[in-house]
Parts: sequence; C-alpha cells; structure tokens
Amino acid sequence: MDDDTASPLQPDGRDELSEWTAMLQAVGESEGHFEELGSGHGALFSEEERRLLVTFERGKDIRARRIDQLPLAATLADETGWSRLTVITEKDDWFRSSGIFGYFDRLIDEDFFEDFDRVVFYGAGMGGYAAAAFSVAAPGATVVALNPQATLDPRVSEWDPRFRAHRRLNFTDRYGYGPDMVDAAGRAFILYDPLSLYDAMHSALYTAPHVSRLRCPLMGEWIEEDLLNTGILHDVIDAACEGKLDEMVFHRLFRARRNYPPYLRRLLKRLDQAERPYLSALLCHNVTKRLKGPRFRTRLAQLTEEFRREGRSLPWPDDPGDEG
Repeated sequence: MDDDTASPLQPDGRDELSEWTAMLQAVGESEGHFEELGSGHGALFSEEERRLLVTFERGKDIRARRIDQLPLAATLADETGWSRLTVITEKDDWFRSSGIFGYFDRLIDEDFFEDFDRVVFYGAGMGGYAAAAFSVAAPGATVVALNPQATLDPRVSEWDPRFRAHRRLNFTDRYGYGPDMVDAAGRAFILYDPLSLYDAMHSALYTAPHVSRLRCPLMGEWIEEDLLNTGILHDVIDAACEGKLDEMVFHRLFRARRNYPPYLRRLLKRLDQAERPYLSALLCHNVTKRLKGPRFRTRLAQLTEEFRREGRSLPWPDDPGDEG
C-alpha cells in the first residue's frame, strides 16, 4: 500500500530533493498544477496550447538530464507551445500506484483530455509501458513508447528474467496489460531493438492493427538517449503532435543515425564480431568519406592491409588516408 502521509517525491526523506520538489510546485502554481500522488509519485501540468504531451518519467532521470531539472516533456516541447503533463515516480514500480490510478480517474471524470485537440502519450522502458497503459484514459490519443514492457505478470512474461524482483507488482487490475490498454488509441508506435531479445518479445505482444512496431537496431537500452542525441526524438514527437507520424516518416527521420558515431561504432563492432570484413570495410570507407571518424580510418587501413596480404582488393584507392 502507498504511504500517502510521506512526501511523494521524497520517499527517503532526503533533504536534497526538497528544493527540487519546491521548484516543481512553483512551476505548477505558475503554469498549471503540481499534485502529490502518494509516496514517491507526483504530476506536473503546464497548460499552454490545445495539444497535450503526456510523459512518464523517473525523478532521478529528470534531475540528471537538464540543468533546470524540468521533465523531458519540457525538452521535447521547447518552443512549440504544447501543454505538458508529466507523471513522476521515484520508484521502479512501473507507475503501478493507487495514487496515479486515482489521478487519471479524476482526469477522466473531469473530461480533462477533452480540452485538447490532440493528445500524445510518451515514455521509455517502464515509462513506455505506462504510456501504453494510461493512454486508455484518452481515447483516440497517439502513443509513442520506447522499449515498453507489456506486463511483468509472470503468467505472461516469465521468459523475461530482468525484472524478477518486480513481479510482485499487480499488473492484472486497472490500467494493467499494456497491449489491451492501447486498444482505444488512435495510433500507437512501439519502438524497439529487434536484436534485444526480451524487448523484441515484449514488443511482439502489441499486435493490434493500429499499432506500428518500429525497429531501432543496435540501439538496445539506449534508444531514448540515442534518439535524443540525434534529434530524432524531437522530430518524432513533433510529427506525433501534428498528427503526421507514420512508418514512412519515422524511417526517413531514422536515417539520421547514419551520422551518429555511437551507432556507427556499434555497427562496426557487430560486423567485426560476425567476421564480415568486406562489409566492415564498406562501412569504414563510407564513414571516412562523410565524417572525421579516426577510429574508422584506422580500421579501414587495417582491413585494406589484410585484403592486400590475401591478394584481394577493395573497390577504392588503397590508401584510406586519402579519403575524406
């Protein structure tokens, strides 16, 4: 049970969170509202225009991400004028809280979501699960969920060993099974890495016709970070809030990874591990032509020498140092 007498964003009574909580309360008073939803939970609403971005975020991630320690929703909605609602947890509890349930119940009773022309639910990991689960509160909404779990109920997902300590959470009551909760959504986009076995298996449970499963290979648990660093996530949320997001738009935006060094390094590592030297050389040659890529230049020189020793050739000048 929730201890509703505890300060919601200070479950351990830590003084360092007091100022942050006070800041959220001040923002809520000036822009909309901030509500305590029980021990370790809260909701911050900033009212602007008639499009609403709803995010589900962990407090520690919010405090680490931005200098002003505002939720990711503020980053994604910078300069757009969208209204923002962020549900915050200080626990790894998948937002399974009676306080959060009651909050969404009240929003439904007050027709809160009816005040907006478009509503987008967003989250990553357990926040992605929550975005799917609570989207039922706003029928017709768009869901953008990164690496969402479908449930931790062991009767459904006993194959996932990562969250054994959290299987005691109740995923069978209200706002429960993610794939069922998105049935009322207008569109749902599930972003996942097909090379990450358990994330891919969870994503496969989201099967409704209006659900698009969008592959993000080699991004694994870093999907949110990678999409933020490349600017893709901003564009995806922009498109969702404009009602323009679809599979074609996403895949066009996803091409930005071609200029993102962490992704390119993972791709090279995977090709090397698979012992595909020709493909590794093609990748290194492409990167050195477009980007600085000293690591790729060095690897290309090594591969060129290996091919020369074997009496094989590559379809470009021998000296990779002349490229780029």
